[in-house]
Amino acid sequence: MFKNTKMLWRVIRRLQFDKIFLVFLLVYCVVALVIWWIEPGIDKVGDAFWYTFAACTSIGFGDVVVTSVLARVLTVIITVYELFIVSLFSGVIVSYYLELIRRKENEMVAKVVDKLEHVSELPPEELKEIEKKAKKLADL
Repeated sequence: MFKNTKMLWRVIRRLQFDKIFLVFLLVYCVVALVIWWIEPGIDKVGDAFWYTFAACTSIGFGDVVVTSVLARVLTVIITVYELFIVSLFSGVIVSYYLELIRRKENEMVAKVVDKLEHVSELPPEELKEIEKKAKKLADL
């Protein structure tokens, strides 16, 4: 489990998703604060963060609605940016699972190669097992 978590973190860092996500959080906070500052219908900073969250997640409960043009433009920007972040995160997850699959395949190949190096010492049952694995690898 810990090995897989380390690999996920390596994938995140290699794709620089950690930096992208931190910038998103910063933009999210700035947009929420600007909306709180300019929007007459939002008088609490918590309501501004709630509205920005509802806009980003496309939930749009409707309990808080912005009326100013700038707030609406910022809502569109933060929503499009959030969609970009979600799509990037999907790519991170796919890369992680591809890395896991590649690692398992490499481990399997290493085991087979190790056994092939000592093929003269193996019993017939193990030779049949290696043959099955080789056929399985050939099918991949």
